[in-house]
Amino acid sequence: MPHESGVSALLPWLAALYAVASVACFTAYAIDKRAAVRKRRRTPERTLLLLGLACGWPGGLLAQSWLRHKSSKASFLLRFWLTVAANLAALTALAWAVWQSQIIS
Repeated sequence: MPHESGVSALLPWLAALYAVASVACFTAYAIDKRAAVRKRRRTPERTLLLLGLACGWPGGLLAQSWLRHKSSKASFLLRFWLTVAANLAALTALAWAVWQSQIIS
């Protein structure tokens, strides 16, 4: 079986990273939602945004939809979508760098 190289070799690792980070981010949203309902200490928005930036944004998006948490606060949503854009830009830069290294090699 030929050895995978380049972007295709990264795909399983990236998929696993996004899956694990998304579960962590969804869980953080769920914990914060529960704390909000119970009027307890909340998870800082910065934490939720950083989890999303660290590849967990699909889980955050799912939590916003399923849990209806942080889905109507415009200031949070703006920052959330900026972190999504930053994450996707970093992912694109990584893929580009890997692809360029294949061409040069």
